[in-house]
Amino acid sequence: MKKIILFIAAIALLASCASSSQGNGGEVVGVGGTAWAEPAPYGMVLVKRGSFEMGPAEKDSLWGTSQDPRGISVDAFWMDETEITNSKYKQFVFWVRDSIIRERLADPAYGGNEAFKIEEDKEGNPVTPHLNWNKAIPWRNPSEDEARAIESVYRINPITGKKELDGTQMNYRYEVFDHTEAAKRKNRLDVTRRILNTDIKPNYDEQVMISKDTAFIDDDGNIIRETLTRPLQSEFDFLHTYIVNIYPDTTAWVNDFDNAYNEPYMRMYFSHAGYNDYPVVGVSWEQANAFCAWRTNYLIASYGGRGPMFVEPFRLPTEAEWEYAARTGKNENKYPWSGDVPMAEKGCFYANFKPDKGNYVKDGHLITSKVGSYSPNEFGLYDMAGNVSEWTSTAYTETANLHTSDMNPEYKYNAAKEDPYKMKRKIVRGGSWKDVSNFIRSDIRMWEYQNEQRSYIGFRCVRSQIGFAKGRK
Repeated sequence: MKKIILFIAAIALLASCASSSQGNGGEVVGVGGTAWAEPAPYGMVLVKRGSFEMGPAEKDSLWGTSQDPRGISVDAFWMDETEITNSKYKQFVFWVRDSIIRERLADPAYGGNEAFKIEEDKEGNPVTPHLNWNKAIPWRNPSEDEARAIESVYRINPITGKKELDGTQMNYRYEVFDHTEAAKRKNRLDVTRRILNTDIKPNYDEQVMISKDTAFIDDDGNIIRETLTRPLQSEFDFLHTYIVNIYPDTTAWVNDFDNAYNEPYMRMYFSHAGYNDYPVVGVSWEQANAFCAWRTNYLIASYGGRGPMFVEPFRLPTEAEWEYAARTGKNENKYPWSGDVPMAEKGCFYANFKPDKGNYVKDGHLITSKVGSYSPNEFGLYDMAGNVSEWTSTAYTETANLHTSDMNPEYKYNAAKEDPYKMKRKIVRGGSWKDVSNFIRSDIRMWEYQNEQRSYIGFRCVRSQIGFAKGRK
């Protein structure tokens, strides 16, 4: 009886397929599906695809600027409307802090219990009991063992006697799969598909060498970074592991300026709530990338298994994307606004920069300003000139135009620890609060070493657009 039922079901399936084919006249009509309408990412604006002449269009002998325009095109992407603020970066730091506490609450070395369950907020994020930053969860006194785990991420300042977060422990581990390198023909695991020219016989003895970034923490708590060079073995060779200390270097305010009293900024700029809406600084290119990875994982976790299988990652903008967004795709724009001067006729400034020699306050600010203090450009982006310079994903080379495509150009180089320091330079754009007007131009490229942390460099994130955006045209 069971066989008869299965036979009837098979006949019904074939009949269904046949009727579907016959109904279309035997023509290929394609496979349907449901397209996922990507919601507008919070705090981001859509920069539509377009083309422009990238680079300075005019030679300026006074500043040593060479004429080097180049026609390029970029696809649509989402971009943060403002620079990442201290408040948003603190959320990253506190998430890492709470994750460390959560692990230690179950670690016998801290008197923990593997069965311990820490409270979570409605978004599924860990909430340490004594912090009580989510008022919806009732506060309770932690046990002695729990308190030991919680207090372990803090230190007592030997000078002031105050308890403060131990920034040296704020290490974030993440993994990145290099889709580009994995997709290259030369790196295919199937030897017969590396060269499609049938006149050339496959070399089955060929060893393809790869470079794989990895990291671990040694017994002394030090982050050990290594770049392994070895024969290609599997797709996991393109999965890179990073461990990054993500706490900003607050001492940048002192180390960037000789013989200046900037200690108040060092003490308060990142920690004091009064600076929450100011752009985060003292963050290296490596730390900015870690933030992008965390932000992606944080978004995926927020879906709780109900969202799409794949989320387009947050990342740093390419140099081309950044310049296109700053100039609003217009070849004639040297700045995010039209014209060649950084202020209106009535003397109102368009950006936060250094207007005069020794005069930082002429534009209304001494150092950074709150994000969004000035009018946005036509794309709706704030502070694309001045305030803080911004990291891009692009590696610096003097001859980038010779190495990159004119479609979505990007020069990427992941420097190994052993590489010469000059190979660890990355492009920064937009100029900062300490720069004169020439260096806040949108078409001027500058660079900094990827591990440097400056009081005048911050960043913002982008995401490539998927399909069409819900609620946007």
